[in-house]
Amino acid sequence: MRWLIGAGLFLVLLLGGPAYLYVTDAVGVDTSWHQSNRDSAGMAPDPDAYSGAVVQVYAARAFRWRGVFAVHSWVTVKEAGAERYRVYEVTSWRGGRVATGFGIPDRNWFGSAPKLLLDVRGDEASALIPRIADAVQRYPHNGDYAVWPGPNSNTFVAWLIREVSGLNAALPSTAVGKDYLSGAWLASMPSGTGYQVSVNGVIGVGVARAEGLQVNVLGLVVGVDPLGLAINLPGVGHIGLRDSPMARRQ
Repeated sequence: MRWLIGAGLFLVLLLGGPAYLYVTDAVGVDTSWHQSNRDSAGMAPDPDAYSGAVVQVYAARAFRWRGVFAVHSWVTVKEAGAERYRVYEVTSWRGGRVATGFGIPDRNWFGSAPKLLLDVRGDEASALIPRIADAVQRYPHNGDYAVWPGPNSNTFVAWLIREVSGLNAALPSTAVGKDYLSGAWLASMPSGTGYQVSVNGVIGVGVARAEGLQVNVLGLVVGVDPLGLAINLPGVGHIGLRDSPMARRQ
């Protein structure tokens, strides 16, 4: 009897957050793509007002039912003096191929407002941009996509962060796919402040200064972030008094 109660509580812990988001339609599950806001959120510096180089990492709730479980993340860059941003991301409708074209860097993701995870500008950004472009060409899963457990959009961004020194950003615990380690069992956490063990992104554990303690069960993360005075729950994500201390920098 006790194991049944324990199993029930475990399922509530894993699925309670996504169920709440679905029932309350907090992430716009029923919104059609052509009715969704895809405008700029006004978070990226205007090239006409800021001529320096910019590197940013964003995340926003995934589209429709995926949004109750996860976010979609992407990386944007603007070279010094450039008039446009280049956006690096992976989506299912492109068959998992990496998109590298110009676009709106801080676009609302089909109605979901983006969150800025990393903001690097000036000379530091200029040094990062060619290294990012080189790493994109080496992404091992280009053309390979699986919503769960990966590789997906978050797998790509997490891989890019690990490959490019100085790009370290603490991805949200709801970035399902970030723990898919491309066949490896041990890797650094995306923030670069700790390490994780993961079995194909399905089960694992990670400890880092920025992300705190995260336990991954079936791709859903439960965790405690002492420095962020927060907990992380599946679907819901970060609940606390403040963001992670490495959530962003300029």
